[in-house]
Amino acid sequence: MSNPSPLHDPFKVRDTFSGPTGEIGFYSLKKLEAAGFGEISKLPFSIRILLEAVLRNCDGYIVNQEDVVNLAQWDAAKPAPVEIPFMPARVVLQDFTGVPCVVDLAAMRDGMKALGGDPKKINPLIPVDLVIDHSVQVDLFGTLDSLTRNVEIEFERNKERYEFLRWGQQAFNNFRVVPPNTGIVHQVNLEYLAQGVFVREDAVGPVALPDTLVGTDSHTTMINGLGVLGWGVGGIEAEAGMLGQPLYMLMPEVVGFEVTGKLPAGATATDLVLKVTEILRSAGVVGKFVEFFGSGVTNMSLADRATIANMAPEYGATMGYFPVDAETLHFMERTGRSAEQVKLLETYMRAQGLFREDNSPALNYTRTLGLDMSEVEPALAGPKRPQDRVPLRSMKASFEAALSAPVSARGFGLADEALSTKSIVQNNGHSTEIGHGSVVIAAITSCTNTSNPSVMIGAGLLARRAVEKGLTVPDYVKTSLAPGSRVVTDYLDKANLSDALSKLGFYTVGYGCTTCIGNSGPLPESVATAITEGDLVAAAVLSGNRNFEGRVNPLTRANYLASPPLVVAYAIAGSVDIDLVTEPLGTTPAGEPVYLKDIWPSAEEIQATIEACVLPEMFKHQYSSAFTSNEKWNAIEITEGDLYDWSDASTYIQRPPFLEGITAEITPPKPIQGARCLALLGDSVTTDHISPAGAITKLSPAGEYLIEHSVEQRDFNSYGSRRGNDRVMVRGTFANIRIRNQMVPNTEGGYTKHVPSGEELAIYDAAMRYRAESTPLVVLAGAEYGTGSSRDWAAKGTLLLGVRAVIAASYERIHRSNLVGMGILPLQFSEGETWQSLGLTGDEQFDIGSDDRPLEPRGTLQVQATSADGTSRLFEVAVRIDTPVELDYYYNGGILPTVLRKLAAS
Repeated sequence: MSNPSPLHDPFKVRDTFSGPTGEIGFYSLKKLEAAGFGEISKLPFSIRILLEAVLRNCDGYIVNQEDVVNLAQWDAAKPAPVEIPFMPARVVLQDFTGVPCVVDLAAMRDGMKALGGDPKKINPLIPVDLVIDHSVQVDLFGTLDSLTRNVEIEFERNKERYEFLRWGQQAFNNFRVVPPNTGIVHQVNLEYLAQGVFVREDAVGPVALPDTLVGTDSHTTMINGLGVLGWGVGGIEAEAGMLGQPLYMLMPEVVGFEVTGKLPAGATATDLVLKVTEILRSAGVVGKFVEFFGSGVTNMSLADRATIANMAPEYGATMGYFPVDAETLHFMERTGRSAEQVKLLETYMRAQGLFREDNSPALNYTRTLGLDMSEVEPALAGPKRPQDRVPLRSMKASFEAALSAPVSARGFGLADEALSTKSIVQNNGHSTEIGHGSVVIAAITSCTNTSNPSVMIGAGLLARRAVEKGLTVPDYVKTSLAPGSRVVTDYLDKANLSDALSKLGFYTVGYGCTTCIGNSGPLPESVATAITEGDLVAAAVLSGNRNFEGRVNPLTRANYLASPPLVVAYAIAGSVDIDLVTEPLGTTPAGEPVYLKDIWPSAEEIQATIEACVLPEMFKHQYSSAFTSNEKWNAIEITEGDLYDWSDASTYIQRPPFLEGITAEITPPKPIQGARCLALLGDSVTTDHISPAGAITKLSPAGEYLIEHSVEQRDFNSYGSRRGNDRVMVRGTFANIRIRNQMVPNTEGGYTKHVPSGEELAIYDAAMRYRAESTPLVVLAGAEYGTGSSRDWAAKGTLLLGVRAVIAASYERIHRSNLVGMGILPLQFSEGETWQSLGLTGDEQFDIGSDDRPLEPRGTLQVQATSADGTSRLFEVAVRIDTPVELDYYYNGGILPTVLRKLAAS
């Protein structure tokens, strides 16, 4: 920071340690414990890092002494239900979620000017890094020039967005942009951006603090594998953090997860994480911290730890934390960090009591779970959820059972006569038969696995053996390799494995987040036609972390997560309807069967290759010019200035309406009277179902908008790429092709019933009709509403449709927070009640708060639902505004107006 922060040390715990460059200050947890404020040395490491942050920032205004005492005296058995302010050291964005953040910052500058303030006050006050990684799509594949052409198309498609981000790069302080084609944000963060510990200035001098962060992608949690505390937040929360506002959370429970043993032969880090995900999701850790400990952690590589930490959103936790230890230091060295930085990290963490040793004393956890890694076996997860682990030995039977299982049981509901359906793919004069389970996408992609050399090297070694035996991949399989960083290509090249992968079709298609985010690109027309005509349950196998319905590709209904070696194996087999344990995955040119065990590499071979080919100089070389090496990025022309020059003609970037007409004084939200239900939803509705994501179809409201603005269908791009344009995004909210709105039963997709007329309409069209009638809207939902990625547009789009309140059986942490952050009231049915048990149909009119009960954090309200015949039902709901600060956000109309008013008044 350019200006030293003032000294706040009411507990008199500021101390110094001898760092690589001299004496450095720090706020000592040991001194706080010695002063009698609790057994801090027995607290989980993750709680201690939160405690350090409140201790260092205790100013009696944003952070009070009471906050320090509450955390220091954290009760493992039952943490007190009090709010904790958290001020991270930095913020990390990816471009899909980052563009709206920068759009909102630009709009806030306009708002500041409208309120008579200085627009330059609107700047990130802590370091912010935006990594452009979500915009590349797999348009071309299977050829040597796939990477070049995909990058060219990416820049053509995203010209307006990239011009805007280049403007932001020069307009805002404390804001850096990692250009496209560098890597996936979480891998770049792990390998380069993360420092482990920072040294900043306060009024006395240099002061050390742990590297902590929040990010606008739910898989920000991957960084916890490095001992860096961080998790995903909504874009609106991230913006508040950037602007110096604390993030508030209830004091968390911490689940200790003891790991013992070692992985057996044949099992990979992916198999381990799928098992951990299954255990933790079953145990119920939503909204909790998970902290890993035990002898198995010592036996685990940091890449394996990062793989587990990455999947925290899939097992539902706020994060999965691995404390700093000797392996952390080794990883920092192996990835090219300076000796000085590594020494600083070790010295600070030891001085602070935050360094994990094998003989570290037992810590206090809310409860403890565990896993003996020797029990892990090869597995996949799917076909519709990442927590649904399927052992490899059971894969064929599981898929075949899913074909006829009802949709309500996550099956496909096929009739018996449809189970044997086949279809023909016509390709350059020859034809190939495909059926249910045919693998049409095989993608080595995503941050979960491409950061892990063990599974990437494993995939390359398996590919080399397959090629040696003459195995090939069927023509109908769309193969792709999207490394998480350029270092992956360097070590695959050095190990002489890239050529074998390419011979099986796994050419590099881009350095970014592709198939897992829905950027799989179109299937070849002949394959798409065959799937559609046969109404086939086609399959994708990907090394990703998300496989929710409609996410990977509209035409792949069965999507399985798997390790990179298994992705290659299933590509060769061409189907998931196969038992790779007992059946051959292919034959040699001589007709001899080849089994998976024949080409599977040993752990010893993988480790030897890693030691010989994954080198520190590769990381130093690739990241030494990460911000400057992309010449296409450098060549983008920009208009300089403090205020952005918005263009009415742009279909990518528009000034959002959230701050239009803002006044210095608060206008409290009006009571919700006569509201209509826009959507009546079941359990496990994800942010993928709510938020605009994936491809934009021609006949959708968003597609019609783009056509009206002279955009050709081939240039529609994805919803994610157009997150800077609210006009597109609101039209795509609740428009997922797999969402099921029970107001229009037996219908899939973004449709609803306009209650007064009974007419079935697209949700956007119905919402606009309700707006014209001055009718407020509500959404009714089941349990785990809003699970999945931290998509702020799931809340922003909901607001712009006119939804004033959501009533759900339970919420995912980030989405509930985002609803409040946009001024939407999140309400929760009483324990044991649902809209089904209350007999609600969605045809009622809703009056919320009719008993004049004051709105209080974690309070209750009454809802009156009145049917068309005049009968009414009164029921009580919990107010899921969890803290006084969130109540302030709600009354202001969201975080952005709250922060803007405070800055304008300062």
